[in-house]
Amino acid sequence: MPDGALPVLDVRDLKTVFRTRGGEVHAVNDVSFSLKPGELLGVVGESGSGKSVTMMSLLGLLPSPPADVRNGSVNFDGKDLLHVSPETLRSIRGGKIGFVFQDPMTSLNPVYTVGYQIAEPLRKHMGMNKRQAAVRSQELLELVGIPDAKQRLDDYPHQFSGGMRQRVMIAIALACDPKVLIADEPTTALDVTIQAQILELMKDLRDKLGMAVIWITHDLGVIAGIADRVMVMYGGQVVEHAPVHALFSDPQHPYTRALLKTIPTIQGERAARLTIIEGQPPIMTGPPIACPFRDRCDVAFDRCEVHNPLRYDLGDGHDVACFYDARTGGPRDV
Repeated sequence: MPDGALPVLDVRDLKTVFRTRGGEVHAVNDVSFSLKPGELLGVVGESGSGKSVTMMSLLGLLPSPPADVRNGSVNFDGKDLLHVSPETLRSIRGGKIGFVFQDPMTSLNPVYTVGYQIAEPLRKHMGMNKRQAAVRSQELLELVGIPDAKQRLDDYPHQFSGGMRQRVMIAIALACDPKVLIADEPTTALDVTIQAQILELMKDLRDKLGMAVIWITHDLGVIAGIADRVMVMYGGQVVEHAPVHALFSDPQHPYTRALLKTIPTIQGERAARLTIIEGQPPIMTGPPIACPFRDRCDVAFDRCEVHNPLRYDLGDGHDVACFYDARTGGPRDV
């Protein structure tokens, strides 16, 4: 990733609300981040922290109603994706921005061959004819490591294993040479051996194609070896954002430190005891007026009950939304 490169994607103050019978759920609250060409951003947090909703909001993938993207800007290729026509957004989605969903069996259409499903975006977005699309589809299957690619184009999704179906999903997402690839927990349903293969594949593809990647996961251990930067989310907002090495060596938010303690490790010949984060993530039935992590935090102050901390810049690309200063062991001087 070149130093000083302009962001390929720049998100500012994104806010998404779901209107329900029980009231409004504030799922994404003033989320801001940027992504440079060739960079891999890991987005981490528990289920319900707002990771997937944030990324689906960018591309208009949430049903409206009940979803309502109320504020913010998503700048990509000189356009604000929140204010373009549906036709323009469709041309970008699947064309210049690829999306890999979590469950390939429900994302792939069971009644169409894999070859047809890879060729569809090629013909729609790239203007290829049937023969050109077939040749490129074979190349894409070979690129993601599926053997006998030419023969397998005529197979249906159920004829592939879980890991191979996920590779097909990646091939479809890569079909139109996207500038950005968003991968939403693509290895969650796979065993650890296949997970490692998909992670290695993604690293190779990023290096080979130079695209930027957003990798969504609930597991910090997964992105430790592939991410350049990490964004930790909780309660629909960013609580910490840092270069990957800084996040692991000098975590500043209590939630980040708690997540790191849940990663299995082996010390000597004995496995370290796993810890758990007591309590449950909040359901944000209103805009956050206090720190969303306060009820599960072991260093919360009175201030945390009445104010929601801003993101404090710690330097070197590291910021944290917390009143507690982990480096001094006391309240932050604000």
